[in-house]
Amino acid sequence: MPSSRPPYSVAIIGTGGIAHAHAEALTHLSERARLVAVADVDPTRAAEFADRFSVPHVFGDPQALLESEQLDLVHICTPPQTHAPLASLAMRAGVTALVEKPTALSLREMDELAAVQEQTGSRVLTVFQHRYGAAAVRLRRLATAGALGRPLVATCETLWYRPDEYFDVPWRGRWDVEGGGPTMGHGIHQFDLMLSVLGPWSQITALADRQARPTDTEDVSVAAVRFDNGALATVVNSLLSPRETSRLRFDFEYATVELEHLYGYREEHWRFTPAPGHEELADRWADAGEPDLTSGHRLQIEAVFDAWETGQEPGVSLSDARRTLEFAAATYASAFRGVRVAAGQLAGDDPFTLSMDGGAVPWDRVKEALV
Repeated sequence: MPSSRPPYSVAIIGTGGIAHAHAEALTHLSERARLVAVADVDPTRAAEFADRFSVPHVFGDPQALLESEQLDLVHICTPPQTHAPLASLAMRAGVTALVEKPTALSLREMDELAAVQEQTGSRVLTVFQHRYGAAAVRLRRLATAGALGRPLVATCETLWYRPDEYFDVPWRGRWDVEGGGPTMGHGIHQFDLMLSVLGPWSQITALADRQARPTDTEDVSVAAVRFDNGALATVVNSLLSPRETSRLRFDFEYATVELEHLYGYREEHWRFTPAPGHEELADRWADAGEPDLTSGHRLQIEAVFDAWETGQEPGVSLSDARRTLEFAAATYASAFRGVRVAAGQLAGDDPFTLSMDGGAVPWDRVKEALV
C-alpha cells in the first residue's frame, strides 16, 4: 500500500541469524521504513550486521538504543528468554515491539506484558509470518464468510529434522531458555496458522516424549484437539523426521484445502479440492492476482504498516499470541499430567502458567548448566 508519510524509523535488537530475515525484509520496504539502529551484546557481530545492512547507529545495550533513537518499531530478535523483558522495555519507552516467537516463555509472562501494554498504551506484536501469505489470507476470508461450509477435520504437521549436533549450542534444548522443544520453537508457526483459520480451541489431549535427541525438552509431541466450532484436529511436532515437511490440511463441508511446504510457502504449495456439487468454489479459490510472494517477514511487516496507515490494529496482537502460547502450554500439561486440558483451565498459580515444563517433565536433564 503506497504511503505519502515519511518512512518509519525501525531498530533491531539482536543481530543473530533470524535478524537477517528481518533486515532483508526491511530492504524490500525501504520506501516505507528505515533501519536506523541495531543493538547486540556482541560488538563484532553487531558491527558486521550494521555494515552489511548500512545501519548508521550501533549499540551494545538495548536501553541505550531506546533512549537515543526516536523509533516507531523495534524488532526483538534475541534468544527467547529475553523476549518478554525486552518487549516490556520497549513499551515503557513508547515503542511498539515486534517480537520473534515465542513472545514469552510462559502464560504468566504474557499476562505481565498485557499489564505493561495497558499501562503504557504501547503494543507488543508477535512474528507469526505464515498468517500473511496470500493463500492463507484468502482461506481465512472464505472460511469466515462460510463459503466452504463447516470446518470438520484438520491435520497440522511440522515434521523437521535436527541432528544431535544441533543441541551442541549451549542454550538450545533448555526449558528455561527456549521454553520447550519443537512444540514451542518449531511447530508453533504451523499450529498458529491452523488456529488463525479454525478459531478458538476447546480441549487438547496430548503426548510428548524425548525419544532420541540430547535435549532437556521433548523432541516430539502429538495432540488431538477439539475446536469451539466442533472441528477435530491432530497436531504433530517433530525434530526426528528425515524427510522434512510442514503440512496443513483442512477438510470443510464443501472443500479440502491443503498446504505442504517447509519454511515458507507460495501459491504452488497449496491445493484446493472442491466437494462434489461445489466445483464453482475452485474459481473462488483461484489466484485473484495477489503478488505471489513467499510467506515471510516482509508480508507481516508490511501488514503492520498498512494497519497503522488505515487506523486498524496490527497483528499479531498480544491476545492472539497468548491463545497460541496457551495451546503449547496445554499440550505440555496434557502430555505430562496424562489428562485432557480445556481452554482456560491453566490459570492462576498452576505450574504450567509459570513454565512450559510445569515442573512435571518425566525424564532427566542432560544439558550441562549454563555458566
